[in-house]
Amino acid sequence: MNKVFPLVEKIRDTRLKGLTIKCWEEATRRGGWKKEDLDNIPFTLLPAKHMVSIVVHTNAVTNSAIAMGEVMEKAYPGAIKVDMDILISGGILHDVGKVLEYALENGVYVKSRTGKLIRHPVSGAALAWELGLPEEVVHVIAGHSFEGDRTPRSVEGILIHHADFTNFEALGGKA
Repeated sequence: MNKVFPLVEKIRDTRLKGLTIKCWEEATRRGGWKKEDLDNIPFTLLPAKHMVSIVVHTNAVTNSAIAMGEVMEKAYPGAIKVDMDILISGGILHDVGKVLEYALENGVYVKSRTGKLIRHPVSGAALAWELGLPEEVVHVIAGHSFEGDRTPRSVEGILIHHADFTNFEALGGKA
């Protein structure tokens, strides 16, 4: 998984780095996928002009959020502090629930049984919580999509939320 999500190497906390990888491995296993499948799983089942994989999307969202966080810390010294470990882990894991939400049936990606009942921010956050990831990372996962619109978001949560929707909408996606 370190090669699939190379930004994990930027996480300084070795425990958090290990749990971030473990969460993707466990979600992939529970979803009935193999690591090799991740490059083909779409990042969305909603219509978009350009369909990219969950891996490409996850890495782009995380990189976008890191860049925004670095700009904001530089522009507003002392006013905004971004915990880069939480931001990177949350970015890498924001869509981890999609491998539980999706299934491949007759060559077509569809909502799985789980996905018809539980959206990916909830299933991803539940798995992260179960595996012992910090509450701050669980918060980012749970709140990155519209499920988080009714709760205050941390700085890291705001950055992942906006990076996710910026990437989605720039590719022609419409919620």
